[in-house]
Amino acid sequence: MAHYTKRIRDLREDRDIKQEHIAKLLGVKQTYYSRYELGKVEMPIRHLITLCKLYDVSADYILGFTDECKPLPKPYKKK
Repeated sequence: MAHYTKRIRDLREDRDIKQEHIAKLLGVKQTYYSRYELGKVEMPIRHLITLCKLYDVSADYILGFTDECKPLPKPYKKK
């Protein structure tokens, strides 16, 4: 689990986005989102999908199955 926690934190920080913004987007409190980044609670798949679209990266990248940070294919990009 530790691998994806670092990835979601790094992706957020690289884009200068605050936890509050991500939490609002996901429909959770900032303190709860913080627990995702700290690895204290597991993130639901629906939140993973939302973050993939927001950051334009694959779930494989966030989950650590690949280190290749490629954009999502066109049909899956955030509209």
